Amino acid sequence: MAENRLAAVTERGAKNYNYAELFNEAELAFFTDAAKLLAVDTSFSADKQKVFVSAVGIFQAVSTTHSSKETTPAENVLLLRRLLNNIKHILLTETGRDQADWDFTGSDGRLDPKKRQIFEGMWVYMEDIRSPFNVGAMFRTAESFGVEKIFLSPLCADPRHRRAERTAMGCIDIIPWERQDFFAAPDAPQLPCPVFALETGGTPLEEFSFPRRGLLIAGSEELGVSPRALAAADASLGRVSIPCYGVKASLNVSTAFGITMQKWAQTIASF
Repeated sequence: MAENRLAAVTERGAKNYNYAELFNEAELAFFTDAAKLLAVDTSFSADKQKVFVSAVGIFQAVSTTHSSKETTPAENVLLLRRLLNNIKHILLTETGRDQADWDFTGSDGRLDPKKRQIFEGMWVYMEDIRSPFNVGAMFRTAESFGVEKIFLSPLCADPRHRRAERTAMGCIDIIPWERQDFFAAPDAPQLPCPVFALETGGTPLEEFSFPRRGLLIAGSEELGVSPRALAAADASLGRVSIPCYGVKASLNVSTAFGITMQKWAQTIASF
């Protein structure tokens, strides 16, 4: 809660803050006493104990500023937030607990869809993406680069799976999406716009002509884009590929999707 409070105020972008507006004296006393106890706990490694010792000094300095009701630069609040974050993760590690991406929130974790910058006609088709983690990551990427709408094939992992929701960090709630099979025969619906596929054997990323409006197909982690979808892409805008230089010469689908979406959004923004 304390970390979320600090996140909420730093997001305002002010230059100075007053600790008295963030914590009461009892809370600061608790932070200081807890840091003192942790600092002398020899079950922690020396490096972790150093963090706790540093925390004692910082909490004491914060208490002094709090009592005097003086303001402090935003940099000090950010340092305090990072300190609390470090302590939290040390304790999570020591207790064998894990923190999901969903928990890396700023204040209340809610996203305002009205603040989205949307590129009209920028659509994505996730075809048979099996991993909920990848689906969530791709939703988060799509939101970041202005995607208007996402379509999912019938066999794509559920965006409401807990792993997908954690990874998407709220983006599933603010991007319109629906299940649709654009490439089923013989009764496939008419494609809404020109299409292209993210697949090997296509035009290199830097040479590909990204459209102002279009549907990007990203396919299965194991099998890639289906033959029917590839045929539709080849008959429309073609394939875009990301040159790789390593021995593996392949990327996770969500990583490849992120690279491609950044380039597409940059192109649309320049029109």
